[in-house]
Amino acid sequence: MRVDATGLGRGARRGVRGVLDSMAAIGLALTNIPLLAVAIVALVLTPVPYLGLALVPWTMTLVRKRTDLERRRASQAGVLVSSPYHPRPERAVADGWERFRWTVTDPATWRDLAWLAPGAVAGLILGTIGVLVPLYGLLGLTLTPSWIWLGTGWYGYGAVWSIDTFLAGLLSVPQGVIILVAGLWVAPWLRRVDALFARLLLAPTRAAELRLRVTQLTVTRAGTVDAQAAELRRIERDLHDGAQARLASLSMTIGLADNLIDRDPAEAHKLLTEARASSRAALAELRDLIRGIHPPVLAERGLDGAVRALALSLPIPITVDVDLPGRPDLPLESAAYFAVAEALTNVIRHSRAHHGSVFSRHAAGVLTMVVTDDGRGGADPAAGTGLRGIERRLAAFDGTIMLSSPPGGPTVITMELPCAL
Repeated sequence: MRVDATGLGRGARRGVRGVLDSMAAIGLALTNIPLLAVAIVALVLTPVPYLGLALVPWTMTLVRKRTDLERRRASQAGVLVSSPYHPRPERAVADGWERFRWTVTDPATWRDLAWLAPGAVAGLILGTIGVLVPLYGLLGLTLTPSWIWLGTGWYGYGAVWSIDTFLAGLLSVPQGVIILVAGLWVAPWLRRVDALFARLLLAPTRAAELRLRVTQLTVTRAGTVDAQAAELRRIERDLHDGAQARLASLSMTIGLADNLIDRDPAEAHKLLTEARASSRAALAELRDLIRGIHPPVLAERGLDGAVRALALSLPIPITVDVDLPGRPDLPLESAAYFAVAEALTNVIRHSRAHHGSVFSRHAAGVLTMVVTDDGRGGADPAAGTGLRGIERRLAAFDGTIMLSSPPGGPTVITMELPCAL
């Protein structure tokens, strides 16, 4: 019985959200026609020197903001609509002609304009149905008390439903319940139909998807090459400044001890003791460097064991919940581990947290990793290199990172990597 009540409550909340979305759809649809009119005026004024170059990009920016909002609303309704626009050239920032050319040569601009009028009609019709049907059902529930309060002959309900007796007023209640439930049930579906209609024109075409994919791969490849070059420079620097310097010092110390072993055995013994300590330090640095390239615990125990070992070495308690039925390929497993390690490093350095957690599951071909902390929040990818480094590392494998970090916390970093185990 409790499950049924929970399901009814969830359905009612979904229906109310559908009605609110329908109200928003009506309001937003009313902005489409003015936007279309302004865009047409801007295009007509294109031949006017300077005015057209400035007015058209500005107008199309407003249109894009409106269509981007519709794409986000469609995604919230369960219909994914990606952004179809060409990347903006660097020269388009300051050069008015380049900005104008970038705007008008993008096919997505004209598809946006083509959607405004039919999108307004669809939004108004479907939104109105999604609002009026539940309201009409709600009206049926209020007719009986209204009849009692105001007297007979004031109201009618249904196709032909004159309420002039108390019994007629009571019979409006079950009708109102049925219509209200039907309206709440259909409102989310009407919103989804509106989203599907928007996808017809606002989603990228096949050619646009291919172009965006090529652009993404180009950027990802450049970022991966840069990251690998930076990693090689770091390894080279660590070897040069750390292990190589210690080994050179060790060689000199052993040479001095060799020269003193006959003349001053005590001093030679002291130098050999120093050499032994220096060799231990060099060995420790080499081990740390190897762990930075590919931790042995990751190779031996997989992602679960490596993350647990990492959590134990941190100064705050970290709850680890990793349940994977298998292991991904080694390069991807390494990327996942270092992404989690970098996220936990940010927790220790910046969040002032008292507790953190790592959650990981694999479902539908996607490895999901979630790192949370109870710190001060306010994490900003633009404020440092840690989150951007995670993004570059995951992007090399078509992975994504999502950040939620309101001021005051908590911070939630969700990382996804498409892979097979």
